[in-house]
Amino acid sequence: MDQGVERMKLNHHSPLFRLSYRLLKYFLLLLFGFALACILSVILGVPGIAALLISTFSNWLFRLASLVLILMATAIILESIRY
Repeated sequence: MDQGVERMKLNHHSPLFRLSYRLLKYFLLLLFGFALACILSVILGVPGIAALLISTFSNWLFRLASLVLILMATAIILESIRY
């Protein structure tokens, strides 16, 4: 009975799985900060900065989102095959 509890406490996910979720966490934080910066620039009366941010970083955000999702899908598939 004790071994089962100890085994559940251990982190049994692969390093790729942990990396993909850590990247997802930081990507979502980045996205939240980006949205906050855009909203604050509009509220403070400088909508040109929001337009500049969106036009500059939209391609990079899309590529980064695609990379994170592909990495997560790969990690999930490899975890499914592993068990």
